[in-house]
Amino acid sequence: MDIDSVADNTRLLRSIKRILFIHLIFAIAVICYFGKDLLLPLALGLLITLTLAPAVRWLSRYRVPAPVSAVMLVLIVGGFITSLGYMLATPMTELFDSIPHIGETLEKKLSPYQTSVDAISKAGKQVEDIASAGGEQPARVVLEQPGIITSAASTVANGLTTIMLAFVLSLFMLASGTLFQEKLISVMPRLQDKKRALSVAYSVESSVSRYLLTVSLINIGLGVAITIALSVLGVTNAVLWGVVAAVLNFLPFAGALIGAGLLAIVSLGTYDTLAAALIPPIVYFSCTTIEGNFITPAIVGRRLQLNIVAVFLAVVIWGWLWGIGGALMAVPILLVIKVLCDHIETWKDFGEFLSGREAAIVADEPMA
Repeated sequence: MDIDSVADNTRLLRSIKRILFIHLIFAIAVICYFGKDLLLPLALGLLITLTLAPAVRWLSRYRVPAPVSAVMLVLIVGGFITSLGYMLATPMTELFDSIPHIGETLEKKLSPYQTSVDAISKAGKQVEDIASAGGEQPARVVLEQPGIITSAASTVANGLTTIMLAFVLSLFMLASGTLFQEKLISVMPRLQDKKRALSVAYSVESSVSRYLLTVSLINIGLGVAITIALSVLGVTNAVLWGVVAAVLNFLPFAGALIGAGLLAIVSLGTYDTLAAALIPPIVYFSCTTIEGNFITPAIVGRRLQLNIVAVFLAVVIWGWLWGIGGALMAVPILLVIKVLCDHIETWKDFGEFLSGREAAIVADEPMA
């Protein structure tokens, strides 16, 4: 076989690999989209497991069995979330009950601008009448949409179900101890492959655990700071807004804007003057800006930096696939992919794209 034939075959194989890779990505996206109800709690449970696994291993040094430590850790985390939800039940109920009043207040404040809106609507109606003149009038179909409270209750119920399934899955995975590592070693043919596989597994676990624990502590601190600031301003349900800030801060880019926007709407429907209504959302957004630009970069450091474009695309893609839950988990999932790319030789170029300008997620010996 001559050199030209070898080169042609090589190019053909590369083209086939690219086509197969594109089809694989498309198939994964389709599976993730239609398998959301199953895969979302599975992914969340895996992230919880990666976060708590180092604690289980640390307790095992003191002869605490993995099942015992798993139950203990899951009960602590689950109890904290349950207690927080119980504490926020009353403020959330008060906020939902005040929605009609806030809506009426906003309608009154926006009434001076309603004239222009009505004029535009009237002009549009006239154009529609002219366009449909002389023809058969189409039947109007009115779809009744569920109320905001019903929709919110349904969303909360689905979210609680997902979280509960994730914790149950995490409990079983943590209770199994080192079973995953043992199975991983058993399927690898060579000793060198076994070492590399374990290196990848522990690197993923360490990176994700460090990231989630660090960011969780930062977000809790942000929530406390916003709670104190809004309490000083006399904002009703300041604790609720602090929790909202802590949760939404897991969502890059949009989290701070969503929280500040919601607070602005409630403030406009609560305070009499525009100046007074703008102070709470400005304080909220200022706290998140300081945290995002100074505190988190200083604490998280260079080792966990990711390409901002890759982070944005991950949030958009996972948000489209799995909704708000996917958007919240986008960065940890991206971090797992980044660590895998650092350890697999053929994926290193893609891993370099995922890296930030000064990122240095240290990879061990590449996997062939």
